[in-house]
Amino acid sequence: MTRLFGTDGVRGIANADLSPELVFRLGEAAGHFLGNRGAGRIVVGRDTRKSGDLLEAALVAGICSGGADALVCGVVPTPAVAHLIRAAGAGGGVVISASHNPAEYNGIKFFSREGFKLPDELEDEIESFTVSERDWERPLGGAVGGIERLDDAAERYVQHCVRTVSVGLGGMKVVIDCGHGASAVSSPEAFRRLGAEVEAMNCDWDGTDINKGCGSTHTEAVAAAVRERGADLGVAHDGDADRVILIDETGAEIDGDRIMAILAGRMKETGTLPYDTVVATVMSNLGFDVAMREHGINVIKTKVGDRYVLEQMQASGAALGGEQSGHIILMEHNTTGDGLVSALQVAAIMRETGKSLSGLAAVMKRYPQVLVNVSVADKARFGTSAVLAEAIHTAEGQLGARGRVLVRASGTEPLVRVMAEAEDGDDARQVVDRLVAVVMAELG
Repeated sequence: MTRLFGTDGVRGIANADLSPELVFRLGEAAGHFLGNRGAGRIVVGRDTRKSGDLLEAALVAGICSGGADALVCGVVPTPAVAHLIRAAGAGGGVVISASHNPAEYNGIKFFSREGFKLPDELEDEIESFTVSERDWERPLGGAVGGIERLDDAAERYVQHCVRTVSVGLGGMKVVIDCGHGASAVSSPEAFRRLGAEVEAMNCDWDGTDINKGCGSTHTEAVAAAVRERGADLGVAHDGDADRVILIDETGAEIDGDRIMAILAGRMKETGTLPYDTVVATVMSNLGFDVAMREHGINVIKTKVGDRYVLEQMQASGAALGGEQSGHIILMEHNTTGDGLVSALQVAAIMRETGKSLSGLAAVMKRYPQVLVNVSVADKARFGTSAVLAEAIHTAEGQLGARGRVLVRASGTEPLVRVMAEAEDGDDARQVVDRLVAVVMAELG
């Protein structure tokens, strides 16, 4: 049986494989396991997808059936839920979101009472509880949970984010693309309160337009707006705003690797980078490793997924970690990827140093990287194909020390991701093209 949980919670097409019945059972599990066997409270937030209302109703009913109280926030970014769990002293939290995926998808993400994503072992317990056909002794009478509406949830989160910055942003021109997603309730307001002149894009939503041709996966429009308006900074979020991609004053994209490089360098300068260590994933560009080495900063690598970055940060005592995709965890300020906090910290560094974003981003030279997502019929066969394994081994030998190859199955979609980096971009492209052909032949 395929594991219910992927790299970022339970995800699928809303009202199909992610059915209200399944979400109700996940809610019961949240009430039972996160709500101290029914004696606690669970914070609930969601993004702007139309299916959010449907799944929120099922989830909250499940939480109450599990004996816990639901603190319902409505539309808020995922990092807002992580923050509010701790601020409210709740037993855990659940976010209804499929992050950067199209609007027809949705997902369920769990957080512990400390605001962290759950370890595999607890997810396995929740999954076993959820899919079991046996009845369990539901609470009755006064032991059934209730509902509390946190109407000021977004405001509480904005206040928290603003407090993470010690300098004003007066005179800074910022363009923010909210991607028709949850950041619309927080990011523009936070930058304005710090004095920035803000132009916000895609802040409305109809439930079907989240991430559609905009946000962190489609930065063309925000980059054009930055150039046209002579802005200092562009900010692009995904649907639930746990990630961010920045745009410099020339319209160039600054991905998670460069954001981490900027933050790590500044934190080392100010003595706030514990053990001179940063945590990244195997997807980080080779140029990131080179830049960190040149600055005397150690890089610990994990498999893809911000939850694995977080686990390694906890194990190593690191305060900074993240992914190329723009999930950046600054442990001092939040316990999960936080797109708004990350953007504010970089803006503050710009103000403190007097440097442009392009000047700060020059800390890292990006090696040419080619990444192709291949749709496959059966990604479960990825780890068993001897032909594919041999092709990968051959490609690694061809690039040698001048580059690297990474081929992996997506944790949330029916895709195999094929990536190569090399000093010469043509070499990387040729390697990827050959591997893509093998993936398609072997996995359909």
